Amino acid sequence: MIHLLDQTPDQLQAWLAGHGVPGYRARQVWQWVYARGADDFDQMTDLPGVVRQRLAADFQIWSTRVAAHRKADDGAEKLLLELADGQRIECVLLRDDRGHCTICVSTQVGCAMGCAFCASGLDGLIRNLSTGEILEQMLRLRQCLADGERISHVVVMGMGEPLANLDALLPALAMASRPDGLGIGARRITISTVGLPAGIRRLAGLNLQYHLAVSLHAADDPLRDRLVPANRKTGIAAVLAAADEYFEQTGRRVTFEYVLLKDVNDGPAHARALAALLRGRPALVNLIPFNPVAELPFRSPLSPDVMRFAETLREAGIAVKLRYRKGDEIDAACGQLRLQEETAAG
Repeated sequence: MIHLLDQTPDQLQAWLAGHGVPGYRARQVWQWVYARGADDFDQMTDLPGVVRQRLAADFQIWSTRVAAHRKADDGAEKLLLELADGQRIECVLLRDDRGHCTICVSTQVGCAMGCAFCASGLDGLIRNLSTGEILEQMLRLRQCLADGERISHVVVMGMGEPLANLDALLPALAMASRPDGLGIGARRITISTVGLPAGIRRLAGLNLQYHLAVSLHAADDPLRDRLVPANRKTGIAAVLAAADEYFEQTGRRVTFEYVLLKDVNDGPAHARALAALLRGRPALVNLIPFNPVAELPFRSPLSPDVMRFAETLREAGIAVKLRYRKGDEIDAACGQLRLQEETAAG
């Protein structure tokens, strides 16, 4: 069976044409999937029965099953999805007090980047996700919404390194941002990366207006090499140069994410070094207190230390945003639920 969500609009139209079906029927199919949330082809009642039968014979809308669904008191929801080959990935829905519904999706099963504080890469990279598997996470999370809610933002910040799977990710985001897709504007989509300069430059050259977030986590190479092993091949200077190019090409301010780890990178000297590194750049620093993971040795920073770190940056003229933790009780940190379920099964 072909995963319907792996098909581009042109590919589906070509398949229909090959079966003697007018091309406008493709628009109807996408409307049923993206606007009406159809689960199967029988629900597409404005398509002739024979067309529905042909579609059902060759295509499947869903390729995953929900292996676990966790809900937190703060409105966060996390899905553990089992893929057709038995592998598992995570995706998350986050609600805020402004009525925004942000979804966080994965791009790979596992991760090769090996960030020291992240559960996603503990077992390494298994494989890339397909375009359809990325889109299906968005549709699965949309099913969690209540009446009157809609997806407001997409962050590609789940399992995996997005820039290592751009060939599958870019078509998924293109469909998500189409009016006949999920209708989420490009400026409400964020791609997060550990900082792969070649991938950042490729994205900059396309000028797609997605927001770029670079996971920095340290202001010097020795510490970043320890926390983000991929840095050993690039170095902070190359990452920043690529980020600067992204801003020059797109006009979009780059966000630098910084996970605060108690007694590792959360001290006053670390804050001053980060301020010096970013001074003069049109950047936003997103400070993220570490979300505890039982299998990892790091601890969450103390609240006063977080406030002091943020104030040091602000005094240096750096824009700062504090990301308050959500979903602690549902293991919302990247890779936690998958790791927990696999440990229990083993």
